[in-house]
Amino acid sequence: MTYIEKLQALRKLMIAQNIDAYIITAADPHISEYLPAHYKAIPFASGFTGSAATLVITQDFAGLWTDSRYFTQAETQLKGTGYELVKLKVPHTPEYIDWLTGVLTKGAKVGFNHQLITVASAVELKNSLQQREISIADIDFIGSIWTDRVGLPAEKAFLIDEAAAGLNISGKIEQVSTVLKQNGAAYHFISSLDDMAWLFNLRGNDVDYNPVALSFALITPDGVKLFIDEQKLSKTDVDSLNQQGVSLFPYREIGNALAAIANDATIFIDPKRTCFGLYQLLPTAAKIIFGINPSTHLKSLKNEVEINHIRKAMRHDGVALTRFFKWMEDCLGKEKISEWSAAEKLASFRAEQSAFVDLSFNTIAGYNANGALPHYSVTPESDQEIVGDGLFLVDSGGQYLYGTTDITRVMPIGNYTKQQADDYTLVLKGLIEGSKLIFPAGTKGYQIDSICRKPLWDYNINYGHGTGHGIGFFLNVHEGPQTISPANIDIAFKPGMVNSIEPGIYRTGSHGVRIENLVLCVPHLHTEFGDFLAFETLTLCFIDTTIVNKSLLETHQLAWLNQYNQKVFDQLQPLLSIEEAEWLKDKCKAV
Repeated sequence: MTYIEKLQALRKLMIAQNIDAYIITAADPHISEYLPAHYKAIPFASGFTGSAATLVITQDFAGLWTDSRYFTQAETQLKGTGYELVKLKVPHTPEYIDWLTGVLTKGAKVGFNHQLITVASAVELKNSLQQREISIADIDFIGSIWTDRVGLPAEKAFLIDEAAAGLNISGKIEQVSTVLKQNGAAYHFISSLDDMAWLFNLRGNDVDYNPVALSFALITPDGVKLFIDEQKLSKTDVDSLNQQGVSLFPYREIGNALAAIANDATIFIDPKRTCFGLYQLLPTAAKIIFGINPSTHLKSLKNEVEINHIRKAMRHDGVALTRFFKWMEDCLGKEKISEWSAAEKLASFRAEQSAFVDLSFNTIAGYNANGALPHYSVTPESDQEIVGDGLFLVDSGGQYLYGTTDITRVMPIGNYTKQQADDYTLVLKGLIEGSKLIFPAGTKGYQIDSICRKPLWDYNINYGHGTGHGIGFFLNVHEGPQTISPANIDIAFKPGMVNSIEPGIYRTGSHGVRIENLVLCVPHLHTEFGDFLAFETLTLCFIDTTIVNKSLLETHQLAWLNQYNQKVFDQLQPLLSIEEAEWLKDKCKAV
């Protein structure tokens, strides 16, 4: 079916079941950022492939709500589909709720799949609609028209041992149980896959780029229950789980287990990481405690074993990137290189590294105008040859058995303009200011965000995405609870947190600049004014200085840049050939 035909089929189902508006979310029952193919309903229905969007359908309108990262992409992909782009004013907010309350009349009914929406969003939607006497219904229309839908993934999963994780499963369960007791909770339901992976030292292949396995967990007064298809795991891993107090149950039995909890139970859940459908199975008389999953806080604080492994991952990733940029420089003009082939070549250099597992996300390789799309994804139709003059932006990362990487660099191709050089330098200033920041304990991400943006604000420039996100340990490339963004998120930075710093400038139709490193939050100094923290830069890849406008950098910023590039050379040189090391030495020379 074409997208128009799918939309028509959905509207017929809506009429048949008296549904006035139907909502399609980008989610699965685990509220994952990256979805198994089985749950990619928005690409199926509309053709839009961005990671953040909501579709809302009525009989006379069909809209896709998304944020500024995807405006250009959505305008292109939605042509001829019957859907219109609705631009979010504030990213990651359900603005469609206000639209629904404005267009629907008293007695209307709104349908959506309760398994594919968070508790927090569903409750907000339900309460807002009830004020207008509009009801909701749990309906899955997508399943009715998606005739060639793939099944749930059944990939093998495995446990990483204590030598890699720094703490065994029983130790992690004990940490979570301590937090539950502090909150007065006897039960804890976990559905977010990265939390599952951390708690059980569990890794899998069920989701592209994220090494996770479909599973649920229920911590009870009588023990810990892991709901996963047992054939995913080896007998050795099953025995290890059992020996550490974990009982295994089939994945699909989670609903029965939730429904069987005693009415007088006290249950801790994360309303932003739990789907509404499973939440509704909990006993109505139970006391529900809402909060961020304890494991989310705990896994954000990397232990020394994890940190040492991450440093190793950075060295090997840096070798792959050095070889890639050398290859680009050596081969440009001698053979045809496009965004697509460059991304494939970078992936091949990473695959040569020790313990490489996969990419950590789909590589963003954008030349000139495509680089101005923050979440650009090259396709055979959009693929551009890298030739002539301009800027080539590469945002990429790898999953290694000993860590997760995420890095962005910009490579000047041929000649560049003064505006491109100035943009590059201002973004670099933002990265440097964030990286060398010393700040008091208790500082939040939104405070750090403004410091990174100030060099751009001084020139009346801004960008529409956050400045940085948390990074998992051989886990999701986007991890909470901390973030560096304008959002008023009440999470302080603590030693052990690994985060990206990635300011950017995007000029539509021309070029984009983003420079990204990963940093580790570390203790700095205790004074009479309290404890102060700092960032240690983990990423090891040279920052191109040929395009830097030195007049825009202050002395201390130039010093940071030179010290960073020298550190990159010192760390990577032993892992490179003589020719590669000589090439990198030239790239890292002081300016």
